[in-house]
Amino acid sequence: MDGTYRDNIVVVTGASTGLGRAIAIGTAQRGAKAVLINFASNLVDAEETAALVEAAGAEAILAQGDVGDDAVCQAIVAKAARFGRIDTLFNNAGITRSARHDNLDGLSGEDFLAIYRVNVVGAYQMIRAARSLLEAANVGAVVNTSSIAGVTGGGSSVAYSASKAALNNLTVSLAKALAPKIRVNAICPGFFDSPWFDKLGTDTDRLREKMRETTPLKVVSTPEDIAEGALFLGSRAARHVTGETLLVDAGLHLNG
Repeated sequence: MDGTYRDNIVVVTGASTGLGRAIAIGTAQRGAKAVLINFASNLVDAEETAALVEAAGAEAILAQGDVGDDAVCQAIVAKAARFGRIDTLFNNAGITRSARHDNLDGLSGEDFLAIYRVNVVGAYQMIRAARSLLEAANVGAVVNTSSIAGVTGGGSSVAYSASKAALNNLTVSLAKALAPKIRVNAICPGFFDSPWFDKLGTDTDRLREKMRETTPLKVVSTPEDIAEGALFLGSRAARHVTGETLLVDAGLHLNG
C-alpha cells in the first residue's frame, strides 16, 4: 500500500466492524503509526479490529464508550495525548431506529434525541475534544460518516435521515469555523454490505440484489469500497479540500 498515512495518529469512532473497521485497517495499511479504535459495546469485534490493525503495521489502541457522552469523547482523545497530535479523526459512530417514513407514530421525540445525540452531537463533541491535537498536526483532518439519506431524505427512518442532513450542515459550518488549521469533510455512503443492515432486520440478500440491479454502476459496495472515499478525504492528498460532502454510492443518488 502507499504511504499516505505514514506515521499518522488516527482516531476512528465506531470502529469495531463494518466501515469503521475498514477505515482503521486502511490507515494502518497506508503507514499510520497508531490507530485509536473506539467501540460502544462489542469488545470481541473491537479486539479483532485491533489485531488486524496491528497486523497491518500500526499500534492499535482500544477506547470503549458512547460518543454521545462528552466525558467519553474527552477520554478517547486523552488516549492520543501522548503522541502530541491527531492527524485524522474519523467520526464514524452512528445509530438509527427503523420506521417507515409515513409512520409518524413509529418514532418518539426520545428516539430523535437518542439518534441526534450520537450522530450529530457525538461528532461535534469528538471534534471539540480533539481540536487542540488536530491543530497540532499542522492542518488536521476530520471526516464525518454521513449518508445518502441526509441528501435524498431516504434511509431507515425520518430521524436518521434528518440527523445525517444535520451532520452535513455541521460539516460545512465547522469547515468554515476551524479553517485554516483543521479540514472538515464528510462522506455520504449509499448501500454497502455491512452487519448494520442485518441488525436492522433487513432482508439483506434481497436489498443487495436490488442495489445491484438499480445502481448505475451495477455493483454492491463493500465497506472497503466506501472506506476509500474516507481515506482520501482524511489524507494529505485532499489537503486542499474542506467543507465537502462526497457521495460514495455507486451512483445511487442519480436515480432520484
